[in-house]
Amino acid sequence: MNAPSGPYAPLAGTGVRMGPFVVLEGVSAVGKSTLARLLADRLGAMRLHTLPAPHGGWSRTVHAELRPLPTLAFYLSGLLHASDTIRADLTHRPVIADRYTSSVIACQAAVSGTTTDDVARLLAPFRPYLVAPDATFYLRSSEATLKERMGIKPDTKEDDTALFAVPGRLAALWANFEEVAATDPTAVLLDTDGATPDQLADFITDRLKEQRA
Repeated sequence: MNAPSGPYAPLAGTGVRMGPFVVLEGVSAVGKSTLARLLADRLGAMRLHTLPAPHGGWSRTVHAELRPLPTLAFYLSGLLHASDTIRADLTHRPVIADRYTSSVIACQAAVSGTTTDDVARLLAPFRPYLVAPDATFYLRSSEATLKERMGIKPDTKEDDTALFAVPGRLAALWANFEEVAATDPTAVLLDTDGATPDQLADFITDRLKEQRA
């Protein structure tokens, strides 16, 4: 598939990354944000959440008022904007993303009741625009651990509570992330039960060192 050209092409850069681009994926409350903060401090990295501003502030209205395809288009817009931000920052420092393409696929498939393949096909024409991660860590946990973490999560949102309030939502998300990870060449599965955030950060930084060796 050809990359977009003209005004729709990514902004030109040096092509040299001043550090890795790392993505943390998984369901809400699995520990992505805490781990992203730790890794950003350790690596001197820029940290962002996908969707970044201004999209993040609009998501509740989008879900309430738009049908599935316009909703997906909104998340695609945020993903493309995140990629522009990531591409620019990688010329200066590493980047840690709390969610990225895999979350758009897994979450939109679960919410709309379709398959990850259906969502991935709709996103496929835009893949050449998106910055590819050096590593994507898929965080996993048991349901008991997830409920415990959700209970102390300081910024619980509607998507978080839906994990347990909407029948089948958590199971669908778990299955969807497994499907997406199985086709992701950058995927690293990381079980978080019984591990502290520092221990998980140690694992990831060690893995990144091995990749650069």
